[in-house]
Amino acid sequence: MRIPAHSVCTAIRDDIVSGVFACGSRLTEELLARRYGVSRVPVREALRTLESEGFVVTRRHAGACVAEPTELEAADLLEVRTLLEPLGAARAAQRRTEAQLKVLRGLVRLGQDRARRGEGDDLGSLGGWFHETLAQASGSPGLIALLTQLRHKIDWMYAVERPARPVDSWAEHGAIVDAVARGDAERARALAAHHAERAAAAHRPRRRPGVSGAGRVRTSQHSVNTAGVRH
Repeated sequence: MRIPAHSVCTAIRDDIVSGVFACGSRLTEELLARRYGVSRVPVREALRTLESEGFVVTRRHAGACVAEPTELEAADLLEVRTLLEPLGAARAAQRRTEAQLKVLRGLVRLGQDRARRGEGDDLGSLGGWFHETLAQASGSPGLIALLTQLRHKIDWMYAVERPARPVDSWAEHGAIVDAVARGDAERARALAAHHAERAAAAHRPRRRPGVSGAGRVRTSQHSVNTAGVRH
């Protein structure tokens, strides 16, 4: 069985985002191949992809290392997202499918119900699913890829405070979906811009110490998710 590079890439990215690999730590092909139970070939390809995404840098005499983003770089990501998410919502109003609209409405109903009941444990993941589906509904592969990459990097660099009134946040989600359903691109854009600005204020930079020398891993052996891989 050959594990595809994108599966290895996802596994490494997830471990970087969750802090398993600290900022500045080395990522040797041997270490990663052993950790994920793969050969060095997909690891090498994955590291190239992660370098293009900004999660990994190549340093002289050290090789591949986890990037160490500055506060300015982190702030730029939030600003870029406040520009791109409204564009995605506007395009979704013009290009969404009925299936995507059904998913968006279902997520809003579920989120609003959980918020009213005070069941907030999974509201963050529901919100992420909502924004991912809204991006998909834009019908723009390039925009979808940018928003997906932004989401991963923002999750890596920021912790998000729970909204004081999650009911209000999900009401905003519902209003965006209503505009998308009506095909009102400008209304969807304006509502998404307001929502993105409010959401950005809830982000707080994560404080993660870097490491020097050989990379250290906080957890034990981790297998790549091979679901869907052909044997």
